[in-house]
Amino acid sequence: MAAEELKTAVNRLRRAQGQIAGVIKMIEEGRDCEDVVTQLAAASRALDRAGFSIIATGLQHCMGDAETATQDKDEMRARLEKLFLSLA
Repeated sequence: MAAEELKTAVNRLRRAQGQIAGVIKMIEEGRDCEDVVTQLAAASRALDRAGFSIIATGLQHCMGDAETATQDKDEMRARLEKLFLSLA
């Protein structure tokens, strides 16, 4: 997959990276637990969305390849299912 196709996912990962850095700083500063958990949840959602975006891009490539053999399609389906389950 080309980097350009994954630009949205990369942006989400950068956002999550900033949020995680913020969570670490909040913990080090002794900030309120509720604020820390709220930021942590936001980072988790950003990571999940990035993962789904990457999988969706992969699916787009798989579906676009009409010349893939049936056996390859079955293998790809199993791999994609495993990826989705890893994010659940």
